[in-house]
Amino acid sequence: MSNSSQIQVGIDVSKPIIDCSILSQSHSLPNSPAGFRRLCALLPPNAHVVLEATGGYERKLVTHLQASSIPVSVVNPRQVRDFARAKGRLAKTDAIDARVLADYGKAMQPKPTAQADPTRQALNELVALRDQLVAIRTQLLNHNEHLKLSVARSALKASLSTLQRKIKALEAAIQKQIHSDPVISSHYSALTAHHGIGQLTAATLLAQLPELGAASRGQIAALAGLAPFNRDSGSLRGQRHIHGGRSRVRRALYMASLCAIRKGPLKPFYLRLRSNGKPPKVALVATARKLLILLNTSLKSSLTIPT
Repeated sequence: MSNSSQIQVGIDVSKPIIDCSILSQSHSLPNSPAGFRRLCALLPPNAHVVLEATGGYERKLVTHLQASSIPVSVVNPRQVRDFARAKGRLAKTDAIDARVLADYGKAMQPKPTAQADPTRQALNELVALRDQLVAIRTQLLNHNEHLKLSVARSALKASLSTLQRKIKALEAAIQKQIHSDPVISSHYSALTAHHGIGQLTAATLLAQLPELGAASRGQIAALAGLAPFNRDSGSLRGQRHIHGGRSRVRRALYMASLCAIRKGPLKPFYLRLRSNGKPPKVALVATARKLLILLNTSLKSSLTIPT
């Protein structure tokens, strides 16, 4: 079925409700299995559903639609809001947002989102939770230096101890999840063979950059937010800047690049950029991009499922 023959359906997802725009008609349904079944009954045979990433509230709906063989595209909310502003739609309600998503689908024809791999989904959940606990630990450690009462310091110390145990348990669960899947385990071994890529960096890349090894070098750099974009107008040639992408992946690659710069094979590359007058941050971004492209190439060229 061609994209031009599809009927674009916009759905605005919140925690309790999914607001749907189907053939210009608005429907409000519960964000629950019963609501999903009702939605599928309302959809025309050639429907293509467009919805925004909402931090997790959309996942069960996406899984249900994909299991029902209904194409669904999970799109970037910022791009949808830019599209709405370009059309002069400044008002914002859930029903209006659903109609905007349907119009966005007609105009942009987004590709259907691929069905998520269960192992990567579980790995992503574990890695994200670990990151959150590490952030809380950092906040508590920063607060510790301002405490004077012994009872307060004792309570904070106990909280830190509990957090540390939970972080270690999550790290063990991450390793177990990685090694439960032969393909992901092989990818993990290939990634950690590179200087600067430790266990947690490799886990982050596997969880949050599943396109690694399947995308082109330009695509993978853009997904990580490490691709420089032009800022030219007429005869003016502006500086190139990175923009967007997955911030957690980019941070992991920054840290890996710092390690590779100190002792690894990318040190000459970084030093050459610095000797050519590149500022440290620009040289670091370029090194992180080069490291990412090396990782992408190594996964493309190597791996088969172990027997």
